[in-house]
Amino acid sequence: MTAPAPALTRSSQDALVSLAAVIESRKARNGGDPAASYVARLLHQGPDAFLKKIGEEATEVVMAAKDTDHGGDKGKIVNEVADLWFHCLIALAHYDLSPTDVIAELQRRAGTSGIEEKALRKAVLRDAQGG
Repeated sequence: MTAPAPALTRSSQDALVSLAAVIESRKARNGGDPAASYVARLLHQGPDAFLKKIGEEATEVVMAAKDTDHGGDKGKIVNEVADLWFHCLIALAHYDLSPTDVIAELQRRAGTSGIEEKALRKAVLRDAQGG
């Protein structure tokens, strides 16, 4: 039996916010230098660059999970999810969003069935399209 995962604590949220602040500091308008910073380079290259990385990292999460299903190291899943989250934070920064926006959305959804949430989103989209 595995131990329960630690709860997301204030310090966990602070870690995401701190990393987001570093990413924000790498934006060109804040002096980020693409020659000196990987994040600044991705932001400078634009959405195609960091969205490609998100796709690559998401695929690597899937591959690590599949490997774990066949006896691989669970730690690889953690490493790949960390890479995925990191690149997602870059995307959030590009669009002037933050981890707190995502956390607020997750908190809004808390206690709502995923099935109900998906049905509600479909109904809202259908209404918006006039159908």
